Amino acid sequence: MEDGIQAKLLRREEEEEEGDLKGRIWDESRKIWRVALPGVISRLGTSSATETLCGQAFGAGQHHMMGIYLQRSWIVDLITLTGLLPIFIFATQIFKLLGEDAAVANSGGSISLWFIPFVYNFVFSLTIQMFLQAQLKNMVIAWLSIFQFAIHIPLSLLLVYKLNFGVAGAMIALSMSSWFLVIGEFVYIFGGWCPYSWRGFTVAAFKDMFPVVKLSISSGVMVCLELWYNAVLVLLAGYMADAEVAISAFSICLNINAWEFMIILGFLGAACVRVSNELGRGSAKAAKFSIKVLLGTSIVIGVFFFVLCLIFRRKLAYLFTNDERVADTVSDLSLLLSFSVLLNSIYPVLSGVAVGAGMQGTVAIVNLCLDEISFQVLVASVMKTGLSNREYGSDGMIGGVVTQTVALIYMAWSTDWDDQVKKASERLNRFYVKTSENPE
Repeated sequence: MEDGIQAKLLRREEEEEEGDLKGRIWDESRKIWRVALPGVISRLGTSSATETLCGQAFGAGQHHMMGIYLQRSWIVDLITLTGLLPIFIFATQIFKLLGEDAAVANSGGSISLWFIPFVYNFVFSLTIQMFLQAQLKNMVIAWLSIFQFAIHIPLSLLLVYKLNFGVAGAMIALSMSSWFLVIGEFVYIFGGWCPYSWRGFTVAAFKDMFPVVKLSISSGVMVCLELWYNAVLVLLAGYMADAEVAISAFSICLNINAWEFMIILGFLGAACVRVSNELGRGSAKAAKFSIKVLLGTSIVIGVFFFVLCLIFRRKLAYLFTNDERVADTVSDLSLLLSFSVLLNSIYPVLSGVAVGAGMQGTVAIVNLCLDEISFQVLVASVMKTGLSNREYGSDGMIGGVVTQTVALIYMAWSTDWDDQVKKASERLNRFYVKTSENPE
């Protein structure tokens, strides 16, 4: 059996070498966009432990293990989220302890309570998306997301404007439309459209939980550190003189950043799937080639948005506001915004490569160390210069992202990918559960 697999891999590598480079790049790009495009439509975040394990299991042909990994992720995520509920419940008190204005703290605490039914959908929606995406069942995710959006808009108009429920109405609409997506995903996997990867609920999901928890914790730390940094920037803006203008300007910049980031998140998912699939198949060479094509594609996208931000500068603010002071501030920050969107086209893809290889722990350590340094620079800059030199505060964040990007580039370049193939094989063998029911 092993000899047959090795022979197939050798033949595949020989075919790749014989093919012209242009054709190989086109073929790899097609595979990447097949995963990335639906991801652009649907992705907000990631449950990357599921992504690593499911992607490698699919590449290795262990399809039945994907359903077990999915169930394990539900167990881990449900327990984790439930443990975090006090943060949502006591958000008002937490904001006040941090010194935020009472009105801001009360509003934030009220919205936080409405977030509780919403965030529970992520336990299922994101993990199922990773489960389906690893199998290249991407279009179902995109179509469900389109239907979700189609429901969300009229529902929001009804609850917010017609029934005058305000913020509460917006949160109710968000929760309802989000759970529609989850229900659609349940119907798809339980309805028999994943016969090889979903064999029903099983007690095997409760076995070997510790390695999954370990990988999940690394994943969570990695993703949270990436997302919290921007949130801290807005939080610190609240301490500045003329905080309303500062928060508005930073929020506009972060929103523009987020638009591009949604596109790159699709490539983060594609990086996870392509790298994990190839490592699961045992082909280090194909994994490395995929990484090169992914980085080339994401850099082109980043340069495009970099140029747009430089050209439109002040005009970007008027997409969100008519306030001249806010527009002036956004114009001042436009150069840093341009470099930010450029870096954000590279850094997430490298994170996706690490997730595909199961190296979340290493990335989490890199993020933790470098974020601590850049965070100190950011706090010192903001507190020292205030609003009059607010761009210096952003310098701290840009410096941190540059350092993290360089660190991840070095990590990807210096990684022994043949060794990663061996680790993927060991991981899959350790978690493997035999099944007597094999429709394949």
